[in-house]
Amino acid sequence: MSNRRTVAALALSGMAVLAALAGAQPAAPADQIHAAVSPAPEALRATATVLGYDPEGKMIELRAGTGELVCLADDPADERFHVACYHRSLAPFMTRGRELRAEGLERADVVSTRGEEIAAGKLSFPSAPATLYSLTGPAGSFDAEAQVVRGGNRVYSVYVSYANAETTGLPTQPISEGGPWLMNAGEPWAHIMMVQPSDPPAADSGD
Repeated sequence: MSNRRTVAALALSGMAVLAALAGAQPAAPADQIHAAVSPAPEALRATATVLGYDPEGKMIELRAGTGELVCLADDPADERFHVACYHRSLAPFMTRGRELRAEGLERADVVSTRGEEIAAGKLSFPSAPATLYSLTGPAGSFDAEAQVVRGGNRVYSVYVSYANAETTGLPTQPISEGGPWLMNAGEPWAHIMMVQPSDPPAADSGD
């Protein structure tokens, strides 16, 4: 009986590993693109450049765009669902952040390294306002069959380099749901934040 239980446990363990691996697989390119552009205003989606993932999990360009936005598909290695679109002027800053995280740097080190590189003129950052749109939710927020995202939080950010409360008249802490406030005041990446109410969650299948 003990051996049977051991074999059964190993079988279940193997199935769990296979399920985890399957869950880490990127979605089909068309689905990645559809989900990636969903945070952006509808008028800007069709022309956005989209970066996503190949079957090995490597980031690649899924679609070359002609517009102002670069959109990121959901990372299959991340337990949450997260997609974002940002103005192309922010691309060097965003790309550098991904590079540093891939090297194993913690968030604080990524922030300090990019700050040092901006100050030294090694990393460009836009002097004009630039927008980022993001949508974050639990795993499974994207319904591939319906081609919609459900149950996520939308955040709109407008980067205004070195802005502070005095230059903008904005508070530096959230004051109300959806209301604008200034995050990272005084930094090169200071940005106006607007967090929108959650989208309706995905319907319960009853399973």
